[in-house]
Amino acid sequence: MRGLTWAALLGVEGAIHAKYDAIDKDTPIPTDRQIEVDIPRCHQYDELLSSPEGHAKFRRVLKAWVVSHPDLVYWQGLDSLCAPFLYLNFNNEALAYACMSAFIPKYLYNFFLKDNSHVIQEYLTVFSQMIAFHDPELSNHLNEIGFIPDLYAIPWFLTMFTHVFPLHKIFHLWDTLLLGNSSFPFCIGVAILQQPRDRLLANGFNECILLFSDLPEIDIERCVRESINLFCWTPKSATYRQHAQLPKPSSDSSGVRSSAPYFSAECPDPPKTDLSRESIPLNDLKSEVSPRISAEDLIDLCELTVTGHFKTPTKKTKSSKPKLLVVDIRNSEDFIRGHIAGSINIPFSAAFTAEGELTQGPYTAMLQNFKGKVIVIVGHVAKHTAEFAAHLVKMKYPRICILDGGINKIKPTGLLTIPSPQI
Repeated sequence: MRGLTWAALLGVEGAIHAKYDAIDKDTPIPTDRQIEVDIPRCHQYDELLSSPEGHAKFRRVLKAWVVSHPDLVYWQGLDSLCAPFLYLNFNNEALAYACMSAFIPKYLYNFFLKDNSHVIQEYLTVFSQMIAFHDPELSNHLNEIGFIPDLYAIPWFLTMFTHVFPLHKIFHLWDTLLLGNSSFPFCIGVAILQQPRDRLLANGFNECILLFSDLPEIDIERCVRESINLFCWTPKSATYRQHAQLPKPSSDSSGVRSSAPYFSAECPDPPKTDLSRESIPLNDLKSEVSPRISAEDLIDLCELTVTGHFKTPTKKTKSSKPKLLVVDIRNSEDFIRGHIAGSINIPFSAAFTAEGELTQGPYTAMLQNFKGKVIVIVGHVAKHTAEFAAHLVKMKYPRICILDGGINKIKPTGLLTIPSPQI
């Protein structure tokens, strides 16, 4: 049932056979040569895919995709991406083609542009931030030795792992991937890194390159389990990408889709509000170790509710232990004039010693007690919040993020509180 189940999850519908039959799969095109070279190397341990019939079907499905997507190009790896769909729908090429055509815009939007470097670079930068968010120790080590995602993760994401895992593992992995949104692959990537983690930490650049040239045996069950857990810890907007496909407004407003798993909702949800993430230039994104999160996410995670128009925020009642800590790094005068309820003030100017350690202050202990929970850095100078976050990552604090747009994003909401005067 997997082939049909996947097609349903991908929203495949309509006259797929008529559509597929109408595509010219015979006229020679320039891509033919590359396809001919790639097919005999693609998952050929499998009897179906290595058979002459399998090769002919591969050729037709891949040509159909290339011909029907004139704005995109055939990149090596597209054959690997096609393999799971062809295997599962071996006697239904039209369905294999329809599934592949639905999968690519969801998970690999614009990855197959002729010039895809800006899309890939943004993707890898967000992936780097995810490693720092979930595993600062590993992130610090890999950055120090210069073992950056560009060197190993492009085939992972460009083929959604079909280039690095055999089919039986891909089926297991994609059963979960297809329930997730387009950010879920980042969590799979971080989960993969967890398995050879000790070896990565113990080794330098050359050994890491060798280790990844032939990926060690990955326990896919553990990978799936951990990626779901990582996803639950990741604020929705932390993986925002300006080159992601814009989510389609849901056609069904009756709320019937709410049975979908928590990791399938896309971010940012339309309509975009003033509290959503803003796009920033790639170079700025690259200069930040930690991900940004939107004001929307912060308000949600702090469980603040805007009561009336601009009254003092009240905490929702269900809150037991706080999920996160907000660290406001503005100077104390600004902090007193208004801050997010429950936030602590550690002014940036005196927060760290020359050695990069935390200066002992009234809130240092509280910050240390929150190590392991989500910590959001808030300020009004983006460069300072990014530096403060980077310091904490260096000190192996996980789950550090920065409020996108800083305190100014929160001001208009009326959620800032002013401490009552000490009498």
